[in-house]
Amino acid sequence: MLGDVRYKGAEKELIAALGSTSARVQFFAAQALGRTEAASAVPSLLKLIEQNKDEDVYIRHAAVLALSRIGQVEPMAALATSSNRSLRIAAVLVLRRLASPEVARFLTDSDMYIVAEAARAIHDDLSIPAALPALAATLSNNAITSEVIIRRAINACLRVGTAKEIDLLVAYVQRTNIPDAMRAEAIATLGTWGDPSVLDRVDGRHRGKLDRNAQDVVAKIQPIIPSFIRSKNVEVLNATGQLVAELGIKDVAAEQTQLFLNHPAAKVRGGQLTSLINLKDTNLPLLIQKGMEDSDRSVRSLAMGSLDKIAITKAQLPGVVNPIFEKGSMNEQQQVLQSMAKMDPANTTDVLQDLISRMLQSKLPAGIKLDLMEAVEATKEEKLVAQLDALKTKGSLTDEFKEALFGGNIQAGNFIFNRNQTAQCVRCHNVGGEGGNVGPSLKGIGSKLTREQLLQALIEPSARIAPGYGTISLKLTDGQEVSGSVISETEQEIQLKTSEAEPLRIAVSRIKSRENYPSSMPAMGSMLSKREIRDVVEYLTSLK
Repeated sequence: MLGDVRYKGAEKELIAALGSTSARVQFFAAQALGRTEAASAVPSLLKLIEQNKDEDVYIRHAAVLALSRIGQVEPMAALATSSNRSLRIAAVLVLRRLASPEVARFLTDSDMYIVAEAARAIHDDLSIPAALPALAATLSNNAITSEVIIRRAINACLRVGTAKEIDLLVAYVQRTNIPDAMRAEAIATLGTWGDPSVLDRVDGRHRGKLDRNAQDVVAKIQPIIPSFIRSKNVEVLNATGQLVAELGIKDVAAEQTQLFLNHPAAKVRGGQLTSLINLKDTNLPLLIQKGMEDSDRSVRSLAMGSLDKIAITKAQLPGVVNPIFEKGSMNEQQQVLQSMAKMDPANTTDVLQDLISRMLQSKLPAGIKLDLMEAVEATKEEKLVAQLDALKTKGSLTDEFKEALFGGNIQAGNFIFNRNQTAQCVRCHNVGGEGGNVGPSLKGIGSKLTREQLLQALIEPSARIAPGYGTISLKLTDGQEVSGSVISETEQEIQLKTSEAEPLRIAVSRIKSRENYPSSMPAMGSMLSKREIRDVVEYLTSLK
């Protein structure tokens, strides 16, 4: 209470209470001293931390919080030379709360745990920008091997962004005693130098636009790229492919081509093909053709999704794409259609007209209907677009989304469910215990509802209310009217929870009319694209 009212008259007694044998007394005495900003309590709070030896984290937290509220930087910074580990840890925590650049003193600590905590203090959350150069400089310390520290040091180089930090990164990637994963991260960071993401590479926090000149990196990195391209590590090779594409370096295109043609790992072949496509390599037509013949489905799909990057005449197009619609996988067919949507309509119209005809005859998978419709609409050819009417299902609002029933991507749907900021599905629903409980749990929903029912739940959420989550009003054949929330529902009977103590059981045969009150769930058709709806349906269907 003395702390809550900020009473300063009990400072002496509160300091004495830090020596109590009761942990609860120590805890609240420390809290009170912090709230009253009792500067004279600093030595006693440090003594409490020293005696605690990190055994009771609540005591340490109370002392750290008190010291941060008192706000004295120098006594904390001076602990960098202390022989007591508990005091050094506490000092880092206090300086982090104070956002003091003095926390950089602890980056040279002999204890890597303390160095890691100092790195987190400087880099994470809102950061301590003035200490970022010191964090970046730790990249030259051969004794530091912790991934926690190295990742933050690499990213600190990008955020500080001077020639000195470029030199640190270039020197680091050339070292022989570093993990391949960290080498790949440093190479990828150099690759993004000219246009870094607004999101932090370590914790994903929005950092904003960074103004960098890619040419500052090119001159320093170009001479050593051949050594990266000879690496045996998949991540290093892919990071190198991204780097040369992002920096526009074409000197190793021949080596990249050989990796694409001969490397046993599909991830490498796909990565190098992506890089060569972005570099607009002179041999691109041949490379994409080879990619379409690759043994790996993901590489084939990548190549097919890039057909619009090469010149294909109207006469050549049927010979290129027809075999895919005859023997290719659904994903490959989707990729081809997405490429055709970006091509010259003068070259694609005949092929698309043929595909519409085949779709009407059910000779193509339903999963590519949406892609076909989008490709046709992209041509803006009125006569061709008019033919889509035969493919569209007319009727309810849900019927307008029927082309989203099949062909989605489970991983993409999972991402939308958990991370899409517009839909925010996970705020109301949970899968396997993770998520909100405002709406019904979706665990095993793929076994309970059909694709059509799942689509309807997304597009017209009020059409069918899950038991326990919706209120309905019923008019019975005898003129009676009842309302309540649905407990359970079968073909024979509905159970309602009403103001009465016992559930009300009503035979379906007694119901004259029914009105569902609107669901609190927003209609996803106005928030997500048809392609996103398709992915969510696929994801929900997979929840068996």
